[in-house]
Amino acid sequence: MRAGATIYSQDGSMAHVYFPTSCVFGVVLVVEGGKQVEGTTVGSEGMIGIPVFLGVDFHPFTAASQIPGEAVQVPAASFLRFVKESRDLDDLLRRYTLYRLRCAKQTGACNSMHSIEERLSRWLLMARDRAGGDEFLLTHEFLAELLGVRRQSVTVVASMLQRAGLIAYRRGVLNILDREGLEAASCECYATLKTMYARIMGL
Repeated sequence: MRAGATIYSQDGSMAHVYFPTSCVFGVVLVVEGGKQVEGTTVGSEGMIGIPVFLGVDFHPFTAASQIPGEAVQVPAASFLRFVKESRDLDDLLRRYTLYRLRCAKQTGACNSMHSIEERLSRWLLMARDRAGGDEFLLTHEFLAELLGVRRQSVTVVASMLQRAGLIAYRRGVLNILDREGLEAASCECYATLKTMYARIMGL
């Protein structure tokens, strides 16, 4: 999956579901004027295509690859057949659906209550966990649109994190240098969702 590749358009059809192995997908809401609002990120911990599991024939959000990598693509019809044949898979997907609902609520609260620095730190930590690496191809424009803020605001915050030795950023390539420091700069939403994932999924 290349960066920016759209797999589902908002209100569009879903021919396949996807299980990321090294890429990270973003699920966003496109509002009037074409602006995107952060929903959630999905990597190797989950799947893209929950509406198929729920019996809906369209995707209510836009889903696109935010960090390039690989994913397993499964035809929707085959996926539904596998779910029907496996009670364990059905149970796992029910649990994951509950986790995604919690993610949506947590992200909404985070966007309204926490600072840009906290939200950016949280997003980078989640992206790192899902991609399994410390280096990303990211632009300030992309991060600004994702977080719903001005590009200048992202530039200021990224510079602060870089001066603190938490990240390094140069020519669209961002490296996480200090994970523990980035966790300290993040809001509680990162730790909350991480703990909730383990609890809901029975890990």
